[in-house]
Amino acid sequence: MCFHPRHDLTLATMDVQEIRRVLSMWQREYRLLGEDPRVKHVLIFENKGEITGTSNRHPHCQAYGTTFIFSTIQREIQLAKRFFRRTGTPLYRAVIEQELEDGCRIIARRGSIIAFVPYFARYPYEVHVAPLESRPSIADLAGSEVDDLASVLKAVLVRYDNLFTMPFPYVQVLHQAPTDGTHHPEFHFHIEFYPPLRNPVTLKYLAGPEIGGGNMLSDVAPEEKAKELQVQSEIHYSRRV
Repeated sequence: MCFHPRHDLTLATMDVQEIRRVLSMWQREYRLLGEDPRVKHVLIFENKGEITGTSNRHPHCQAYGTTFIFSTIQREIQLAKRFFRRTGTPLYRAVIEQELEDGCRIIARRGSIIAFVPYFARYPYEVHVAPLESRPSIADLAGSEVDDLASVLKAVLVRYDNLFTMPFPYVQVLHQAPTDGTHHPEFHFHIEFYPPLRNPVTLKYLAGPEIGGGNMLSDVAPEEKAKELQVQSEIHYSRRV
């Protein structure tokens, strides 16, 4: 399923209530697709910018209901189960606790939701957004958590656009528990942003170690890139006087 907003709107230029309506739609799609017994996983993502390889020039979101679990999520589940058996804590929640302790990579926080450049960032301006409490999917967020999520997404996406004073391209992916009928207490819902730009005119190219070796390499410190985002205004550049 594919969702197309108005061509003159992006999540960065929507107000918080408009973003919240989008999140409510994502919740409905996760539930609707997940109710089909054939669907084992619901992958929701947004592509923004032609540079991300999209065939649609305007930002757009898609929801895939698949009979299999995507390999990235499957790997996350495997590692999270191993960690959960050992500690009783979801692995990603431990990541958040580490980020809260360090503090220097946090981009925004509103009540129950946090955004940060992870210490293991693979892209220069990679940002993760997540609830502080473990939830399997976006559909499991309480109303107040959805409100906070809309506010944090707005804060992050405006900073993205302000960074280079341009509509900032990215791929946004919701990492959610499978809909395979199995309980997943080890899984912690979160959103990951993969921006392809290193600067306004240079891409983060995937070369031998990434494509051939299967490991992402980054030659920048996540703290440095987090600082660049932290200092950006939360007023969109197109609306400044």
